[in-house]
Amino acid sequence: MVSTLILLLAPFLLGYLLGSIPFGLLLTRAAGLGDIRKVGSGNIGATNVLRTGHKGLAAATLLLDALKGVAAVLIADQVGQLAAVGAAAGAVIGHMFPVWLSFKGGKGMATTIGVMWGLAWPVGAIACATWLLVAALFRYSSLASLLAAAAAAIAAWPLTDPRAALLLTLLVPLVWLRHHENIARLLKGTETKIGERAKAPG
Repeated sequence: MVSTLILLLAPFLLGYLLGSIPFGLLLTRAAGLGDIRKVGSGNIGATNVLRTGHKGLAAATLLLDALKGVAAVLIADQVGQLAAVGAAAGAVIGHMFPVWLSFKGGKGMATTIGVMWGLAWPVGAIACATWLLVAALFRYSSLASLLAAAAAAIAAWPLTDPRAALLLTLLVPLVWLRHHENIARLLKGTETKIGERAKAPG
């Protein structure tokens, strides 16, 4: 039992440190755009970076937020599958609750997709395909994220290790909880669509 906890804790900490790197904030500051937390939804993720009008920065944020999840899993996988699962959990938690930003981070979808690719690429592919389809049909990034997380978690059970599938399933309510404001706006019909600029949070 103790050895299992150690095998999970060390990779979790590794994943947390990687996941907590706030690429959206760092890239926008480097580009001279100020604090992304004062723009749009106040989120540090790619969707909010896109609201600055800089598509390249948004794409870079999306890619880097996903890659830190992939990297955490692949590094820990050298030890074993259980370690990879621990690192995956740490990466997502680190992005959502980074110590560097007083535990106020992003919503975690890009990093979640990243750990999906690391744990089982078919699951990551299903998440991306679902996101792209829903986003193309409805133009809501939040809705695409919510449905992609759920679809991928369901697909994970026949496609990957049960421990990885369990983690991805447990991440779904966490991702949905982080999107609670988006869900409320979706229900009210006031959610911002992809490509639209949002006003600074008031």
